[in-house]
Amino acid sequence: MKAFLLALFAFAACAVVTRAADDPNMKAFSPADAGMTRHVITVPALNDEDALKVELIIGQTVKLDAANRYFFGGTLETVTIEGWGFERYVLRQLGPMGGTLMAVDPNAPKVDRFITIGGEPKLYRYNSRLPLVVYVPDDVEVHYRVWRADVATTTAPKG
Repeated sequence: MKAFLLALFAFAACAVVTRAADDPNMKAFSPADAGMTRHVITVPALNDEDALKVELIIGQTVKLDAANRYFFGGTLETVTIEGWGFERYVLRQLGPMGGTLMAVDPNAPKVDRFITIGGEPKLYRYNSRLPLVVYVPDDVEVHYRVWRADVATTTAPKG
């Protein structure tokens, strides 16, 4: 099962590079403004796409201590493109960084850590027919992962 998932994600990564430039739907998505970067995520067609979600993980790699927990402020806006009805996602600004205040050894080396926007996970519909397009400031990274719902369901007890 792990080998299948790894192969699926490797295929998805290749699909992102090759399909984005050829996608006719990309005409709806304008190039990024100055100081911004457009990230285009395309996913492979699968049988039961309704059982899948794409999680956007947006943040920045920063040199920090290894002990504390950190997060960035920021709001990912959903913008509907007029005339097309497609949605794009825009982070206009990465907010200030917050975190815990545990005491750490001042001589401990700083490490590179990917710090994300705080709050609930940002899950979006898995749709192989339309790219997921995200606009962020130039120094911000966009990562993603695919979530799959279990096929089996459980009936809730009455009471």
